[in-house]
Order: sequence, then C-alpha cells, then structure tokens
Amino acid sequence: MTDVGSATLAGPEALAMVGREVSRASGVVVRREFQRWAAAVGDRNPLWFDADHARAHGYRDAVCPPLFLPLAVLGVVHLDELRPDGVPAGFLGMAPLPRTPRLMAGGDAYEFAEPAYDGDEVTAVRTVRSISEKQGRSGPFLAIVSETAFTRREGADAVLLARLVDTVLALP
Repeated sequence: MTDVGSATLAGPEALAMVGREVSRASGVVVRREFQRWAAAVGDRNPLWFDADHARAHGYRDAVCPPLFLPLAVLGVVHLDELRPDGVPAGFLGMAPLPRTPRLMAGGDAYEFAEPAYDGDEVTAVRTVRSISEKQGRSGPFLAIVSETAFTRREGADAVLLARLVDTVLALP
C-alpha cells in the first residue's frame, strides 16, 4: 500500500518496487558460526550448544538461534561497502532514495515457524510491502515496510523457517 500523493520523497522508481521482490540471498547455516554469535551476544541457551539437550526437547540436533538467520545469508561484506551507519550498501535492494539519504531502523517483527540446523541451506527473499510518506516533528520522512521470508528446501518443497517484517525510516 502506498499513500496517495506521497511520491514527493520516494519518487516513481522507488514506488514501483512496492509488491516486488527486491533481493534474494542464500547461505548455509554453520554450527560453529551460530554458536560463536550466540556466545558473543550472551545467549547461552543450551538448545544452541548441546545437541543432546536439544534432542531431549524434541529437536533433531543443536538448533540455530532464530535471530541468526539473517546473518547466515548475509555473506562477507567489506568495510568499504558499508554505509556510515554500518549497514551494507544496497541493503534495501531497491531503487535509490536520493531525497532521503539518511536511513534508520523503524522496528522489526519476527515470526518463527521451524528451526534451522547445521548444514541447512537458507534462502531469504525480501519484498517491499509499502512505502508511505509520513509527517514527523522534524518534517516529512518515508516509512518503508518490507517482508523477508527465510526458507529451506526439503525435497521439492520450501519450508518456511521465519518471516521478518521490518520498517526502515528514510529521512531527508
């Protein structure tokens, strides 16, 4: 959904991305990587570290922390490819927003469906849900809402692992 008459900041190229897939990435879940990440963020849940504990709770192996999934598909980004805020350039996977160059997080909502395990190949598909112009205390800005579906292949089927709906605020 795009607000009527809100094309002043977004421009027609960006608005044309609404409803379209804007990026796709795949990666493999690696136990050592997700365990290092969990330890680094202070999440010592034994489901992530102890396969016997995970099996005793109905899982087939040590479980990948669900919030690690975006990192499993991100890949390596060189420092010179990062924006000033530390986010990879091209992160939104959409048309440039020259009238709103400053971006900031506006919120995330995750839905977790199935666990991921060491060796799973995960694919993330990002789609723009909406771009709307809003009015804030400091003036107008864009709210860009995207949905990313994280899946893994099981035979001919894609199994949903998680869905992320996130909002990015773009400011002049």
